[in-house]
Amino acid sequence: MSEISGFLDRPGSARLAWRMVEGAGPTVVWLGGFKSDMAGTKAQALADWALEKGRAFVRFDYFGHGESSGDFRDGTITRWREDAIAVLNELTAGPLVLVGSSMGGWISCLVALAMPQRIKAMLLIAPAPDFTETLMAPEIPPQGRVDLERDGVWLRPSDYGDPYPITRQLLEDGARWSILGGEPIPIEAPVRILQGGADSDVPWRHALELAQTLKGEDVVFTLIRDGDHRLSRPQDLARMIAAVEELS
Repeated sequence: MSEISGFLDRPGSARLAWRMVEGAGPTVVWLGGFKSDMAGTKAQALADWALEKGRAFVRFDYFGHGESSGDFRDGTITRWREDAIAVLNELTAGPLVLVGSSMGGWISCLVALAMPQRIKAMLLIAPAPDFTETLMAPEIPPQGRVDLERDGVWLRPSDYGDPYPITRQLLEDGARWSILGGEPIPIEAPVRILQGGADSDVPWRHALELAQTLKGEDVVFTLIRDGDHRLSRPQDLARMIAAVEELS
């Protein structure tokens, strides 16, 4: 058994890079985080697991991420949600287990709302629903707000490399997809959440709010007290794999 790869053509000459392990279902699908890609530690650990166990697995890069085409600055939650739905429709069949990390946790929820009949379960790792409005917007400094008003973009410092370009379009579009702070989120599939207590990007209370807002009863929130945002240590990867095996 091996992993195959390719590109999915999307409107506007965009091409989404993907990799797939063909195997037994339900298909496990990796949805990565903001400015991350499908070659990260957690995604690779899932690919290795799928190859070893003979399980179906798909991972991909959103528009403007990793090996996919497009300028990251032109990306929005709307576009990345549509990317995920297109990948699922074109590359998978039958029930799905979504594994969403950070922003991918938000995208996973939006996908589950769009196609609930196919979502068997979800594993959300440091999920960041509504992050554009709830986590990112409040931290924009005065000069950043000036830059957004004047140039339409703010260069947000990052602990992971070069500054991230945050556009006014991203912030305004993200507000359209808010799922917290209102009615229960009508997702009833089983959900497991892994959250680091030392996460400096997504406070654990933010992830807990998501857990408490989901409508389904089969929701388990696990706080890893010394875990950071990435949750990529060997013990964290073991927890991730164990949760995927439980859900699938």
